[in-house]
Amino acid sequence: MGRPFGVPVYVTPSWFLVAALITWLFGGQIDNVLPGLGNARYLVSLFFAIAFYGSVLIHELAHTVLALRFKLPVLRIQLQFFGGVSEITKEAETAGREFWLAFAGPLLSLVLGGVFLGAMQLVTPATVPGVLLTALMLSNFVVAAFNLLPGLPLDGGRMLRAVVWKLTGRPMTGTVAAAWAGRALALAVLVGMPALSAAQAAQIGTGELLTDAVLGAILAAIIWNGANTSLRNARLRERLPELSAGVLTRPAVSVTADTPLAEALRRLDEAGALGIIVTDSAGTPIALVRERAVRAVPEHRRPWMQVSEVSVPLAPGSRVPTALAGEELLDALRAVPSAEYLVVGPDDEPVGVLAAVDVERAFSRAMSGEEILVAAPPPAA
Repeated sequence: MGRPFGVPVYVTPSWFLVAALITWLFGGQIDNVLPGLGNARYLVSLFFAIAFYGSVLIHELAHTVLALRFKLPVLRIQLQFFGGVSEITKEAETAGREFWLAFAGPLLSLVLGGVFLGAMQLVTPATVPGVLLTALMLSNFVVAAFNLLPGLPLDGGRMLRAVVWKLTGRPMTGTVAAAWAGRALALAVLVGMPALSAAQAAQIGTGELLTDAVLGAILAAIIWNGANTSLRNARLRERLPELSAGVLTRPAVSVTADTPLAEALRRLDEAGALGIIVTDSAGTPIALVRERAVRAVPEHRRPWMQVSEVSVPLAPGSRVPTALAGEELLDALRAVPSAEYLVVGPDDEPVGVLAAVDVERAFSRAMSGEEILVAAPPPAA
């Protein structure tokens, strides 16, 4: 939908569902205040739905602007069912920054609510502008209050995480506390919304009671899953430093570009290596043999092919230092996608080959809580 501050904004298909729901529900409420509008009330209600999500976008932009100021990359902003999300791909460096990064959204929602409250004083309440301003004022205050609830994945949960992080000195402790608070909050929403509606059963209809119960269940599921995801991502981030290029490097042999493929594979087997580096006559690495290309060559053709025919030249960014680890390693590989990378030491001398498949396997093991160190399978002979 656009790129404010260079960050792309997307609207997911679920937004259209909730916009239609808001239009229908709010249209019925408008009829109680302005019965003379007739079917035009749904047009007013649709305008409110769009304006409300405009407020949600401003809420998310508050997070985004502060993240960019803290030099944290923001992948995108998504407007979706039950609100929006700013996808910030790195963690704040300090608990203080984490707190303000989380608080920025609810703070701006409170400011918007105050602006709409002030604008209400300039119009007549029982008019279309009065109804719209009242609804936008209330919705922004509700968004702020809801997001300030102390449980992940809500902003209040991130603020709680920052406070516990500051007190204990451990971000993981803060995440665990805020995630469990989020789970408790999900259960409270699941039970509380239907219970509150049941207590008002005399004032509301059966249809509204059922709607509140369904919305409560959906909202509770979103909070519960968000808390679990936040906890899982934090545990993964804690283990990411173990994801090291040096640990995952495959030992390699060096051959010149005109070496027959069969001879290169013989040397590979003899040395017990798992990768082949192609060098020029001076011994400078110029390419890497692709494992997939080797697998595609029938064995009877390998003596008649040179390794240059199954190799890919080293591109800028294809050299990975052994010390590169964690998120920095993943960022480097994402910047230059490839099947294999040349791993170099502090003196820029070749150490071996890093296969993307090994990194993917290690990442999957880290997510499941297993040991990151994995044995790389040898290429098919």
